[in-house]
Amino acid sequence: MAKLDINFIRDHFPAFSEPSLQGFTHFENAGGSYACSQVIDSLQRYYRETKVQPHYGFEPSNTAGMEMDRARERMAAWLNVATEEVQFGPSTSQNTYVVGQALRQHLKPGDEVIVTNQDHEANVGAWRGLEAAGMVVREWRVNPETAELEVAELERLLNDRTRVVAFTHCSNIVGSMHPVREWTDKIHQAGAIAIVDGVSYAPHGLPDVDALGADIYLFSLYKVYGPHLGVMVMREALNKALPNQGHFFNAGHPTARFTPAGPDHAQIASVNGVLDYFEAVYEHHYGGGEATTARKTSAVRALFQHTERRNLQPLLDHLGQKPGVNVIGKTVTKHRAPTVSFTVADRNPAQIAAQLASSKIGIANGNCYAYRLMEALDIPPAEGVVRVSFVHYTSEQEVDRLLEALDAIL
Repeated sequence: MAKLDINFIRDHFPAFSEPSLQGFTHFENAGGSYACSQVIDSLQRYYRETKVQPHYGFEPSNTAGMEMDRARERMAAWLNVATEEVQFGPSTSQNTYVVGQALRQHLKPGDEVIVTNQDHEANVGAWRGLEAAGMVVREWRVNPETAELEVAELERLLNDRTRVVAFTHCSNIVGSMHPVREWTDKIHQAGAIAIVDGVSYAPHGLPDVDALGADIYLFSLYKVYGPHLGVMVMREALNKALPNQGHFFNAGHPTARFTPAGPDHAQIASVNGVLDYFEAVYEHHYGGGEATTARKTSAVRALFQHTERRNLQPLLDHLGQKPGVNVIGKTVTKHRAPTVSFTVADRNPAQIAAQLASSKIGIANGNCYAYRLMEALDIPPAEGVVRVSFVHYTSEQEVDRLLEALDAIL
């Protein structure tokens, strides 16, 4: 395993050299990451050189369209799916809403949909709304003692009326990385569609979506060092089966059938910047020789996660030693993202966040859109948790600074 060159990495993020951000430490990456320089450069170039309607036969329109098409082709390769299976929408919440409208037309009254109470509301509310059309929504509940989803509960819920199961690849509160393929296999054996929210997983390395077996896989690029776009992979068979949600004349175009709002041209083109960054990371750490895109995806993901877990263990250990601190989820790094949520006895999370902010450390507090999980864990949703989250570009020195700040207030 190569060791991450943290200086090389941070040189690709202008925020780290921005004068107005000097002294600030970003530990709210689960809500949104910094953008890499390649994305910023791409957006500036697009607006400066090609800001016209794309895909016409004149320049710069032709170049604009080619950049958008190239972004989709490259993202598909990094995710190991077909190009026409990749959709770009305004956000993951918008993408799930559109699919929810398609399912409302596709399913029949009495059909069952399983949702979890661990997910971000974007992967819950869109499917719960199907109850109004006569579908039956059943809840896959976490174990309230561990905050974890358990496969036995899924097996109990699955039956011959199950049509859709929606769950998260990685919780934005608990941090657990789930065994997606094991679960999608069980879902498919029941004859149902598997919808997987990868928003909290993708920042830690893009997944091999084909290997996961998801029928729909979603994530947000503004948490993956890029623009505010939602990526949705919808497998070909399901794309054909669900009713068109776009303009009627786009019914035969797989990449337009579920984006009724229309694409943001510049942001789609800037997706190339995210992939240029990943390419640069691979070449710097593994050399520029011949390698398949699948190999690059796997290597960059392993590099990111190995680095993150090395920085995660000191934080988990530190919090575990603090009286009155309750860490939500696992206190070991295996199959865990560096997203750590906790409560402190007799302390309001907003107060802790404010104290850290006064030390120029940014974290999250509240329910973080996991309102139903708060209820399941008997945590007041209006108060929620303290959430600390980082990614591969977070340095050991920044983690040490966080631990020192926590020492002063806990």
